[in-house]
Amino acid sequence: MSKRELIDSHQHLWVMSERTYDWIEPGYGVIYDDFTPERLQPEIEASGVTGSVLVQAADTYEDTFYMLDIANKYEFVRGVVGFIPLDRTAEASRALKIFAKDNYFKGVRNLTHNYADAKYESDDAWILRPQVLETLAAVEASGLAFDYVAVNPAHLANVATLAEKFPKLKIVIDHFAKPNIAGKVMEPWATQMLGLAKYSNVYGKLSGLNTASAADWSIADWQPYVDHMVGAFGADRIMMGGDWPVITLMNNYVDVWQAQVAVVAKYSAADQEWICSKTAIDVYGLKG
Repeated sequence: MSKRELIDSHQHLWVMSERTYDWIEPGYGVIYDDFTPERLQPEIEASGVTGSVLVQAADTYEDTFYMLDIANKYEFVRGVVGFIPLDRTAEASRALKIFAKDNYFKGVRNLTHNYADAKYESDDAWILRPQVLETLAAVEASGLAFDYVAVNPAHLANVATLAEKFPKLKIVIDHFAKPNIAGKVMEPWATQMLGLAKYSNVYGKLSGLNTASAADWSIADWQPYVDHMVGAFGADRIMMGGDWPVITLMNNYVDVWQAQVAVVAKYSAADQEWICSKTAIDVYGLKG
């Protein structure tokens, strides 16, 4: 019998001693460190994960080239979601042509949740700037996925605009947009997600829920949020991700994966297969 596929669609690697990750500060504690594939691989094996997608942790080419190098060396890596400068269309288009030469390059992302700061004119609607939209049109034409980091209602409102403007762009909402699980708050998140579910090109990533929860969380705390997303989008538009090493701010990799598998265990075998592997394989075009 073949091993059950379990795809982690959201892992990070960073080596701060070699390249810059300007958002990681000493105050972040345990994640202010180097996180390498050698450190991750034992966690992968212990969790039962069979394949991974590495996701950018810095708005730099250096981070993307590092991930692609790792993907070409380690069998557990199945794809990379990297950086292109979305607000510099000509440069971004050239970068896409270069990255397209590597079969592991599957999607793009910018750290847009940080763009509400002064560096980006405190603009929650940064993703809707004309030059960014022009670049996203090129991403849509390329067939690559677009991961979007949404952390507030304004960001989720942007998703509807993007989904309508680019109906063939596969938009992945990272971490279910970080609902306030710790406060047991459902609205306006639940209503916004229900509205976004009508767009067939929008997907949700079941990842990073532990760091949106209280310190003593249980899967019962997650269940209403997961049920809402699966009910709204369907299992074939939900994928699972670990968000390592960010999750180590509260828990370890294996415990989080066991909880994520448990929170979907009540669904049908077919739905579990979509959530645990098939959606990620489909969206990112992963191969065995």
